[in-house]
Amino acid sequence: MVTYVCIVHGLSRRRACGVFGLSRSVYDYQPKPSEDGQVIETLLSLAEQFPRYGFGKLFSLLRRQQPTWNHKRVYRVYCALKLNLRRKGKRRLPSRHPEKLSVPMAANMCWSVDFMSDVLMNGQRFRTFNVLDDFNREALAIEVDTTLPAARIIRVLDRVVAWRGCPAKLRLDNGPELVSVALADWAERHGVELEFIEPGKPTQNSYIERFNRTFRHEVLDFYIFSRLSEVREIVDNWLKQYNEQRPHESLGDLIPSEYLAINSPEVSTFDWH
Repeated sequence: MVTYVCIVHGLSRRRACGVFGLSRSVYDYQPKPSEDGQVIETLLSLAEQFPRYGFGKLFSLLRRQQPTWNHKRVYRVYCALKLNLRRKGKRRLPSRHPEKLSVPMAANMCWSVDFMSDVLMNGQRFRTFNVLDDFNREALAIEVDTTLPAARIIRVLDRVVAWRGCPAKLRLDNGPELVSVALADWAERHGVELEFIEPGKPTQNSYIERFNRTFRHEVLDFYIFSRLSEVREIVDNWLKQYNEQRPHESLGDLIPSEYLAINSPEVSTFDWH
C-alpha cells in the first residue's frame, strides 16, 4: 500500500509511511535468508537413516558433525519438520485368568460375546455383535451396524435379558467396547460376572469363535450386501434357521431349541415368529 500511494499520489516514502502509521525501518526491513538449510538437510538425512531415533539421539549424532549448532536451534527445526516421534502408550490390562473352557450345566450360566466385521458393495464397513449361550450353542443376538459402541452393546444385552433372563457370566475378549466402564457398571447392576480371556488367545473363547466361523462361511462370505437393511434381513432369517433347524453334533445332532427344551424346560425360548 505504501508503494501504491507513492506512485499514484506522488508522496515520498516518509510521508506515505506516516499516513499508515508505519516506521520507515519496518517498511524497509528485508528478512535475512534462512540459515537453517544445512540443519534441515542434516536432520532429514539422519532421520531417514535412523527412523526410530528421537531428538536426543539425533542431536548427539548431529553434534558429531556440527559441534557449534545450538540444541535449541536444532530442536526448533526438528519440530518444524514434524519429526517428533508420537508416544504411543500401551493399554495396560489387569491379569487375565479365565476358568478353563467347559460346557455349562444349564442355560444362562455363561454367554460368549464377540465382534465381527465385513464390507458392503460400496466399500462401507459394518460390524456385528454376536451373543451365544454356551450351554446349547443358541445364538441369542446378532446386532448389525456401522458402529457398535458400549452403549449400543448394553442395549442389545438388555433386550436379550428381557426375554431370556440374565446370565451368570459373560465370557469376552479385551476389545475397547467390552472393557468399558459402562459395561462394567451394567454387569455390576445385574450381578453378572465378566470373564475376560487373555489377550491374543481366542481359543479361550472357542464356542463363539466356532460360531463366528459358521456365520462367516454361511452368511458374510456367501452374500454380497448392498445396504445395511439387507444385511439385517438376511442375518435375522439365518439366525432363526440356525436356532430352530440346524442340528449340532456337539448337542447330539439336536437343534439348540430342542436341546434347551429337553435340558432346561424352565427357560423360555424366543418366539422367532
